[in-house]
Amino acid sequence: MKLLTNIQESYEELRYKTSWPTKKQLIKSAIIVMIASVIIALIIFFMDYVVEHLMKLIYSFGA
Repeated sequence: MKLLTNIQESYEELRYKTSWPTKKQLIKSAIIVMIASVIIALIIFFMDYVVEHLMKLIYSFGA
């Protein structure tokens, strides 16, 4: 019985007390997240590229 009460209270809180973003706010936030993800991916790609070439250089001296 307590489980049903908790589910009902959660539903009511989500339905009536939660403020949901507007479509415009949601799109703006999604675009910001996508841009940030691409920037972070490019930074990681560049770091990986540099480390790869640095390791090749280090191993070429050892051979």
